[in-house]
Amino acid sequence: MTRTEPADTPLGDAFHLYDTTLRDGAQREGITYSVTDKLAVARLLDELGVGFIEGGWPGALPKDTEFFARAAKGELQLNHAALVAFGSTRKAGTRASEDPQVRALVDSEAPVVTLVAKSDLRHIERALRVDVDEACAMVRDTVAFLTGEGRRVFLDAEHFFDGYAFSPETSLRVLDAAARAGADVLVLCDTNGGQLPLGLAETVREVGDKTGFRLGIHCQDDTSCAVANSIAAVQAGATHVQCTANGYGERAGNADLFAVTGNLVTKLGMEVLPSGGTAELTRVSHALAEIANLAPDTHQAYVGSSAFAHKAGLHASAIKVDPLLYNHIDPSSVGNGMRVLVTEMAGRASLELKGRELGVDLAGRPEALTNAVQKVKDLEAEGWSFEAADASLELLLRREVEDVSGEEPVTPPFRLESYRVVLDHRQDGEVVSEATVKVHVSGHRVIATAEGNGPVHALDAALRDALSPHLSWLDSVELSDYKVRILPSNPGTHAVTRVLLESSDGEREWATVGVHGNIVEASWMAMCDALVHKSLTACG
Repeated sequence: MTRTEPADTPLGDAFHLYDTTLRDGAQREGITYSVTDKLAVARLLDELGVGFIEGGWPGALPKDTEFFARAAKGELQLNHAALVAFGSTRKAGTRASEDPQVRALVDSEAPVVTLVAKSDLRHIERALRVDVDEACAMVRDTVAFLTGEGRRVFLDAEHFFDGYAFSPETSLRVLDAAARAGADVLVLCDTNGGQLPLGLAETVREVGDKTGFRLGIHCQDDTSCAVANSIAAVQAGATHVQCTANGYGERAGNADLFAVTGNLVTKLGMEVLPSGGTAELTRVSHALAEIANLAPDTHQAYVGSSAFAHKAGLHASAIKVDPLLYNHIDPSSVGNGMRVLVTEMAGRASLELKGRELGVDLAGRPEALTNAVQKVKDLEAEGWSFEAADASLELLLRREVEDVSGEEPVTPPFRLESYRVVLDHRQDGEVVSEATVKVHVSGHRVIATAEGNGPVHALDAALRDALSPHLSWLDSVELSDYKVRILPSNPGTHAVTRVLLESSDGEREWATVGVHGNIVEASWMAMCDALVHKSLTACG
């Protein structure tokens, strides 16, 4: 049997960072993990260095039963974490040793078991339909049986805070029954997610003072306070905190593992991860989002791509002096990075910092910087947006530097003579677009025609046919994403279309933007910028 406590964690068994992504997190709407997914998630969490990984409910769910079976056969080698099986206490009127669900917990071969038990008198009487004596006996018998089988046991006291407010005697009796039977940690669960930090912390402190038990915390996010509640509980004495990756979970979700960890490490100075683990937070967060088939939350604390992104010119001016003036921590400490966003709010400092990030030196070119600031503001007023189009912004900055300094201009790899796109609605109902481009490339005038399932697709295909024989790197470039937004127009004016393209060459990605009243022309602008930007690196 594997270990029952964390390994290589600075705080060791004195503090538990407990993950329940594979059980509670999997209850989020839209998430369906395969067994292979569950194994992959567990490996990533172990790489991060969490102390406990709750793998699911064996015996209740076939996939979870298979997960534990495959883990026991050696498919899951954990270097830091202890594997946990989740389950419930024995049924009323039965023996723990004879209850199939309890036996499944033993058969899972997980070294640690977390039992869920009702701790609210109303749930005991209305949901379980037993009295408090029997509810406590169910807890006591099951914990004693599992510890007798060599398992370490934690108890999740379900609905604890609501129950304690209604009948504190009942809730404390449930905790006492588990502790006397050998449970190591008694986890106070805000199951409905309705608590607020100050009140929750007061209850945790009060229960700890009354009982002397080792307490844990499990918070749902129905008030958007799950992270704050978890931290407040730790400050009130809890030494075991349960979280899910990216806050996944049913309804509004659970306490976010990455935000909780970031706060424990950077704000409370608690080294809850092995050496180097904190710097892996961003990578692991995004990898787990990929497995869940969910887009990462760009505004997620600590690990979101916008967590250290600055838009206002006032912020950028301060950041230019010292990045920590507007960053609450060094972004690299959690594996993230700072970004300066360029919009109509941008000032000179914003563009200078962004230029530095993009490899364009504006610091010694005040005239170019002034011109670039004005150009960005003018274009943004017309509907352009460079916030997510760094490649187009880099080209703009380079052109402004060239205009002022007389440096060698950014040379496009081709010159357009003309293009034409037609739509053919055929007799059989098929709709096909056809595009013809006339371009000058490498001293040649080239004409190419291609069909596509839409005007932009056809135009892209025709341009590629024309350029491929002359640009050796073109075959590696592909359009990875295409977004269109119709911008609100002023009364009496035509609508404006903004196109954002994301391109990739298999090694890196870059984004470009085009704006025009015609969607095809807006797309053409973004396509041209994408190829010009690639040519800079291909030829450089």
